[in-house]
Amino acid sequence: MSKAIIKFIRLSPTKARLIAREVQGMNAELALASLSFMPNKGAKFIANAISSAVANGGFEPEEVIVSSCRVDVGPVLKRFRPRARGSASRIRKPTAHILVEVSKPEKKEA
Repeated sequence: MSKAIIKFIRLSPTKARLIAREVQGMNAELALASLSFMPNKGAKFIANAISSAVANGGFEPEEVIVSSCRVDVGPVLKRFRPRARGSASRIRKPTAHILVEVSKPEKKEA
């Protein structure tokens, strides 16, 4: 088993979790192929993490599966925008941490 972590990505964790759920349990080669056709911003980062986890273990993408793909909440950048009558409203710019684990599939003997 090998893993890769990408931290402090300027991406909403809730949006990235939708993509992470899609690739969990997939073959790494199939996951990378399907992520390349997704239009989401998070798909590029998750594909980068999967390929990094495969390389960290010294595996080939076709021989491992994505055993775990987790998106955690990072720190939130807080900015302000001027509003009417001299007031200000807060703008939250969330960040995310992506953790991907790949492992060889277990052979079931009957």
